[in-house]
Amino acid sequence: MASCCSLSFSTVSSKPNKPYSSPISSSLQLPITSQLPFSKKNSLYSNHTLLQTQCRKTQSPDCPSFLVVGSAKKQEPLRVMISGAPASGKGTQCELITKKYDLVHIAAGDLLRAEIAAGTENGRRAKEYMDKGQLVPNEIVVTIVKERLMRPDSQEKGWLLDGYPRSLSQAVALKEFQPDLFILLEVPEEILVERVVGRRLDPVTGRIYHLKYSPPETDEIAARLTQRFDDTEEKVKLRLHTHHQNVESVLSMYKDTIFQVDGSVSKEEVFAQIDGALAQLLEAKE
Repeated sequence: MASCCSLSFSTVSSKPNKPYSSPISSSLQLPITSQLPFSKKNSLYSNHTLLQTQCRKTQSPDCPSFLVVGSAKKQEPLRVMISGAPASGKGTQCELITKKYDLVHIAAGDLLRAEIAAGTENGRRAKEYMDKGQLVPNEIVVTIVKERLMRPDSQEKGWLLDGYPRSLSQAVALKEFQPDLFILLEVPEEILVERVVGRRLDPVTGRIYHLKYSPPETDEIAARLTQRFDDTEEKVKLRLHTHHQNVESVLSMYKDTIFQVDGSVSKEEVFAQIDGALAQLLEAKE
């Protein structure tokens, strides 16, 4: 029979890092970093208490004592938000993140379509606006996103919120769901325009090609490729302008967790940056 002879508790404290300015906007000062120096002094280190118990078997004086170290708090799952302009490669990175870290991928557009297909009350209300060519009110979208974030699988496995929130009011409505990391994919506008304008769709297979980066394999495929009506330089610049306005309006809500990523490099190099940050987050949570 073992008896505990000593108990000791130690608390790891956290102190926030000093912020520095972001190059994203000259009018908005944010602490953006491309490296996350996690340590016990870092603000991303959650406060927790370690319980140390030293025990020994009383009936056998020759039996060596041993140390049991346990955590009084269960490790929390990852909570991640990601934002990127059209053609920034955000969709590809979401696939890579969810595949490696088994997070629940949550995208507002997918949720809306699912609610409409299921015929729910929120879906019916959203469809009324969409059929009229109007934007679905924030109230409906926020409600749907919140419900998905609260589901058991999201709470247990962690979540990746894709391209949402897009406005300050949406961010405020989701303030109870603070991310561990807000990934911001940064790509120069000229590269984004080139990526969008060069995109082509194969109407037969549904595959997306790019005239420069991923050209069609045969002349037959090339002859049938089509271009989206809004994949023109003029229209993509308007979309990028709207995107930048939306992003700048929400960054202040997540300034302590922003992780700026160079999205102009290959998808493997982009994921290497993200993977390194998420791995350090998991280490910190342990």
